[in-house]
Amino acid sequence: MAEVKLHGFWYSPFLWRVVWTLKLKDIPYDYTEEDRFNKSAQLLKYNPVHKKVPVLVHAEKPICESMVIVEYIDETWPQNPLLPADPYDKALARFWVRYADDLVVSAVVALILSSTAEELEKAIKKILEHLRVVEDQCLDDEKKFFGGDTINIVDIAFGSIISFLEIAIDIFEVKILEAEKFPHFHSWFINFKDVPLIAEIIPEPEKLVAYIKSLREERSVAFIK
Repeated sequence: MAEVKLHGFWYSPFLWRVVWTLKLKDIPYDYTEEDRFNKSAQLLKYNPVHKKVPVLVHAEKPICESMVIVEYIDETWPQNPLLPADPYDKALARFWVRYADDLVVSAVVALILSSTAEELEKAIKKILEHLRVVEDQCLDDEKKFFGGDTINIVDIAFGSIISFLEIAIDIFEVKILEAEKFPHFHSWFINFKDVPLIAEIIPEPEKLVAYIKSLREERSVAFIK
């Protein structure tokens, strides 16, 4: 097997997506922790366009952008598939992955970087609107995960975002994913984070909270992808 390397920031929910995928497929890899203030020459070489993480390097070929990487891994190593085989189900999964990235992520970034009460309220409202869409359209009592009984690519996409949101109560004193408002979404997240290899990748809440607080002080968006 060709060597697999991964470059990332420990606090990046986009990195978690890739690590979860590698773990689910039991793929060994070498990890390089990058410094966002002093990115390595290798990272800049592998991702000269955006200069961001995560970057997966397989057989000396770099792949960038978290969900692009996840799909690459899924196609290259077919064990424990994350994308459905049926063309319609596959298209639907990709739609919700795009929804997670295009809409939900932007709302979460707005939340983290909000500097006024008005901005905070607006960001929370937008996140709740997106969660309501997913609650009503994607999940029900019959599903343990988005993929049914097993984790699929949609779980990976939303799992990283919700894991990041879970600590919002420690920063903004507001609970986003309430069981009463989003019973299906809340139940799904409990199932998701109870999977041992999922839980072990998420950093300790105290460490993550401290980082986000410093990020808010800097009003930087360098953590994204």
